[in-house]
Amino acid sequence: MMKNKFWLSLLVVQLGVVLLSGQAFAQAIPDVSINIGGGDGEAQGTSALSLLLLITVLSIAPAILVLMTSFTRIVIVLGFVRTSLGTQMMPPNQVLIGLAMFLTFFIMAPTFAQVNEVALQPYLKGEISQTEAFEEAAVPMKKFMFSHTREKDLLLFMNYTQTEKPESYEDIPITVLIPAYAISELKTAFQMGFMIFIPFLVIDMIVASTLMAMGMMMLPPVMISLPFKLLLFVLVDGWYLIVKSLLLSFNTG
Repeated sequence: MMKNKFWLSLLVVQLGVVLLSGQAFAQAIPDVSINIGGGDGEAQGTSALSLLLLITVLSIAPAILVLMTSFTRIVIVLGFVRTSLGTQMMPPNQVLIGLAMFLTFFIMAPTFAQVNEVALQPYLKGEISQTEAFEEAAVPMKKFMFSHTREKDLLLFMNYTQTEKPESYEDIPITVLIPAYAISELKTAFQMGFMIFIPFLVIDMIVASTLMAMGMMMLPPVMISLPFKLLLFVLVDGWYLIVKSLLLSFNTG
């Protein structure tokens, strides 16, 4: 009975905190009203189309983050690290994805700063139109993706679309560069993952052969090799080496 009262009191306190936080959050946000309609002809249609395009861009923002930045390579390599260690769900997915996102923001900071300088700020000041802002923002992103895209992958999509040979990366269509960059990142990530697997695979093989020589065939080798793999990973400062390799891979791309 006392335990039920305790959980009930805790629930009431949590609900009160949520309500107070919601009221404070609502007071901090200014009133925003969106009026759809009431315009004349072409202007009304243009506003509706702009709103539709904005919603579409926001809906595909995760795909933009994954396929146009360094996120793909980072999250795949971190996933290989966890798999090679054999620690199941440790570190959790939330930790790996959070680390991958912050590393992505760190690596992409110069590119994002350039996008802000040449596209976002002029657009907010009214110096360029929305279309010009998108075109200017695409140039730094193209430069980043092109520097990490293999020529073979780029030619694959250019030949399929029968695109003429561009004079520079700025002339490459974004619809061609994004998939080429994505498969290049996948290949690079899997190459790095393979190199990460090798030392841990050697430990598994040594432990398995040792147990078999001792006649302990019923004992799972993974149970014995896991502490040794964790010890090796800690002694060599594994997370430092992994992050350093990722940073260098983009720095020399």
